[in-house]
Amino acid sequence: MSKKNEPVKTEEQAAAEEVEVKEPVSETETEEQVELADTETPDIDSSVEEEETVNEAEELRKQLEAEQNKYLRLLADYDNFKRRTQKDKEIANKFRSQSLLSDILPVLDNFERAMSVTTNSEESASLLKGLEMVQKSLIEAVSREGLEEIKAVGEPFDPNFHQAVMQEKDDSAEPGTVLQELQKGYMLKGRVLRPAMVKVNE
Repeated sequence: MSKKNEPVKTEEQAAAEEVEVKEPVSETETEEQVELADTETPDIDSSVEEEETVNEAEELRKQLEAEQNKYLRLLADYDNFKRRTQKDKEIANKFRSQSLLSDILPVLDNFERAMSVTTNSEESASLLKGLEMVQKSLIEAVSREGLEEIKAVGEPFDPNFHQAVMQEKDDSAEPGTVLQELQKGYMLKGRVLRPAMVKVNE
């Protein structure tokens, strides 16, 4: 057949045939595009929540530090209390007999006076010998508890251990030296129970 019988197409018809007909966009493609747009757009709510979480964590950290400091202070106070209690207990145990020994000191003084009496008869000498034995036993008993005499005569005067009640001039002794002991002084494990009453050289 000859091409002459085919109808002649106009330019508009030819252009229309060349135009591609676009296919309609599917629903799945539309959702994917929306999701992609959502991921590309910064999420303001997520940033706010993240900041709040950070602030809350910081606040909890501060509270934890405060509680830890409080615990450490309480622990230190308890340790100090325990040490003080233990120390007080040791001191009380060390000086438990202080009150009793203080009451016994006048008895020791009376024995000293009794032993200084001169005897003229055998009966008096025998009685004095018995008193001397009792005195010795008593001194041994109180010594076991830690009682000891304070040295006085010939020692430099020390106000921590001596109580000066008299002064006298003696060229044979150094100034400030104890010349005479008028009443014995006693110590209990390093603590002065009663200072020695003394006469001091000027």
